[in-house]
Amino acid sequence: MEVEFTSRGFGRVSFSDCNGVECSLQESSLATDNAIWLGANKIGLKYFKAYQGGWKDMPEVDEFRMDEHYSANTSMHLTQEQVKELLPFLIRFAETGVISDD
Repeated sequence: MEVEFTSRGFGRVSFSDCNGVECSLQESSLATDNAIWLGANKIGLKYFKAYQGGWKDMPEVDEFRMDEHYSANTSMHLTQEQVKELLPFLIRFAETGVISDD
């Protein structure tokens, strides 16, 4: 993995998860705290109807009506403090394959 930079100068690392989903880790422009974005680049929304062929991708919508409002987010917005709290669990998993020391 290599750090690249956005057009605004924020560091960004791109990678794929174990399912081949494109993900990223990026520095945030949040003015009040040091923060990062971490997660999948696209929402990957799927739907399921029984007896109709299993899970299917939701079609992407290119145009919305002005009276419709939607929100979707696949990334975590983490402060520096939250990353510090998560880091011991991530390190433990990297070393042992589990997040608990029990």
